[in-house]
Amino acid sequence: MVLLTLAAGQFLMTLDSSVMNVSIATVAKDVGTTVTGIQGAITAYTLVMAALMITGGKIGGLIGRKRAFSIGCVIYGAGSFTTSIAPNLPVLLFGWSFLEGVGAALILPAIVALVAGNFPTARRPAAYGLVAAAGAIAVAVGPLIGGFATTYFSWRWVFAGEVVVVLVILLLTRRIADAPVETRPKFDLVGAVLSAGGLALFVFGILRSGEWGWIRPHEGGPSWAHLSPTVWLVLAGLFVIYLFFAWETRREAQGKEPLVRPGMLRNRQLSGGLIMFFFQYLVQAGFFFVVPLFLSVTLGLSALATGARLLPLSVTLLAAAIGIPRFLPQVSPRLVVRCGLLALLAGTVVLLAALDADAGPEIVFVPLLLIGLGIGALASQLGAVTVSAVPDDQAPEVGGVQNTMTNLGASIGTALAGSLLIASLSSAFLTDIENSSAIPSRVKSQAQVQLAGGVPFISDADLDHALEQAHVSPRATDAAENAYQDARITGLRSALAILGVMAIVALFFAQRIPAKQPGSP
Repeated sequence: MVLLTLAAGQFLMTLDSSVMNVSIATVAKDVGTTVTGIQGAITAYTLVMAALMITGGKIGGLIGRKRAFSIGCVIYGAGSFTTSIAPNLPVLLFGWSFLEGVGAALILPAIVALVAGNFPTARRPAAYGLVAAAGAIAVAVGPLIGGFATTYFSWRWVFAGEVVVVLVILLLTRRIADAPVETRPKFDLVGAVLSAGGLALFVFGILRSGEWGWIRPHEGGPSWAHLSPTVWLVLAGLFVIYLFFAWETRREAQGKEPLVRPGMLRNRQLSGGLIMFFFQYLVQAGFFFVVPLFLSVTLGLSALATGARLLPLSVTLLAAAIGIPRFLPQVSPRLVVRCGLLALLAGTVVLLAALDADAGPEIVFVPLLLIGLGIGALASQLGAVTVSAVPDDQAPEVGGVQNTMTNLGASIGTALAGSLLIASLSSAFLTDIENSSAIPSRVKSQAQVQLAGGVPFISDADLDHALEQAHVSPRATDAAENAYQDARITGLRSALAILGVMAIVALFFAQRIPAKQPGSP
């Protein structure tokens, strides 16, 4: 029952990251925003978790892991309820991105410590494996749950159902034995502020790059010293992160408790595992953002049909995550990680090659099989790689850093894919309009002014409605529709291309993964 309770918590935390992607278009309409607005909410949710995960782990050490788990569940439940009734984007951001993100930052590090506190050493690997499997199952079934609820009821029922699950988890926490409270002379408030601020600046800059531009500011957009605010925010974020590590090194040298031990990150095996977690979730989150947009917005599939089309990924993900440890227990982790990254790259390249204006939903089948295989292969190894890299008493700290890297990767993956998608879409659409002889000069001028800040990613039906409201002639409407359809494919290709590049970059770091399983001779 204890394991079921902790696994349910892991399932719930992971579910939120996958259940909304199939419903992006529907949610955007319901709360009066655009795809870019929902992209911001998804990014903000994972960013809040990334920024506060280490701090949440330290708070659990101060007040007790069981209490932190319970408080996190209460906050998370309040966020789920707020999201279920959200009338607009600001309320959605507060409930989903902020409250649920804060709750998850308390819950996830506590789960790692509570598994260690409730199971003997011999049973812990199996317990950690089952908790990780619960997260993999959430990734697998999330799109189907979201699609079914959105198609036949409302996406709001998913979050209302989460409130019920949270209440059940809270009732069952009485059976959980608390992990020992660690001694913390002083909470590192400065380190917590620096880490959260640096990560927030960095990811927010990437998120807004589609509207502001990467280096040169977009026409009509803000300009700081003749450069896009994006480059300044990214540089500021990196500088604050540098200050964070300098501060942590100083505290450790003074014998004080740091938020993160910088020396721990010099562990080659641990840093290799953390880097792989980062790239896995970056590519995974970007793919989960781009593919549902292609299916639901470009092709107009329902949320349930979109979720069903994502099912091949779920099958191979579970098969690899569960099958590799069971049938190949002594296989080289480095080999499995490299194969997983190659599968991610292959899936991205296959979809990139098949994507064109006439493509149907069937083109995602093979890429999703490959992507699921890659995610499952990585999930089967990386947890054991990071935990086995340090002594048992540092496992909770590793759990906090690991969750930070996974959520940071998911934040940047969604922000990067989304910003490049919108930037490429906008550039291609405005260029096509400018070069079209069927579109009057007056309409071209209006488009250049009104769409300078970015072209929204919308369906053909929404585009028809917008052109009709603007009283555009039938000839110009046909030309604009053709231009937008081509530009939409260009945007999707750009997003997939950057994900493929990230998978290649990750291959260079795979050498840090050990060649033998932990405990092997």
